[in-house]
Amino acid sequence: MQDLIEGLNDKQKEAVLATEGPCLVIAGAGSGKTKVLTHKIAYLMSEKYIKPWNILAITFTNKAANEMKERVENLVGEAAKDMWIGTFHSICVRILRKYIDRLGFDHSFLIFDTSDQRTLIKECMKTLKIDDKMFTDRSILSEISNGKNEMLEPKAYQTKYAGDYRKEVIGRVYELYQHRLKENNAIDFDDIINYTIKILTENEDALEYYTNKFQYVLVDEYQDTNKAQFTLVTILASKHGNITVVGDNDQRNI
Repeated sequence: MQDLIEGLNDKQKEAVLATEGPCLVIAGAGSGKTKVLTHKIAYLMSEKYIKPWNILAITFTNKAANEMKERVENLVGEAAKDMWIGTFHSICVRILRKYIDRLGFDHSFLIFDTSDQRTLIKECMKTLKIDDKMFTDRSILSEISNGKNEMLEPKAYQTKYAGDYRKEVIGRVYELYQHRLKENNAIDFDDIINYTIKILTENEDALEYYTNKFQYVLVDEYQDTNKAQFTLVTILASKHGNITVVGDNDQRNI
């Protein structure tokens, strides 16, 4: 234990040792927020005897996830390889690969990139006879993405923006776009989190499995979470309530 907290300041030690219940760490850039997470993970495994597969650590970029894996491995060794450390999307894809058939998709589903999405949006616009001089595929795709981040499915989006001509047109494209995605056994980047939430909220066995599994949830760069990401984390930590989040209000994406 002494090795794990050596070099930490008093506040960092306090956060590392606060293992039960919610823990919020707010600190500025370069203050060692990620160090708190990695040392807390190591403390949980070495001092609290928590199995690595019962710990979930979420970051926002693959680079950050890889760095966290390396730092945890330096602290606890090979056991770190059994942890779930990844981005919101990579974690969710692992869940979707197991359960996406519950939503009517095949397990070999595709994830459309931006180019695929824009091509499909253009096809939907053509089908709906939407003037591409008034609406660009890029702007429609951006608006659909915003709607998904707010967890608005097509019908909910259409209801919310009824009476707004531009949004009504986008709502029609959104509905057809989702239909065409499913026809292609495909999802887009924004669907990844929303479909995972849908699976967890509509399937008691999946919810029980993952809330039992993840006894401790840790989130880096928490200031950047949107509604869907916040909802996902809340669900996964709902059973044990042991969630640690670190962030910097000055670095929020606005």
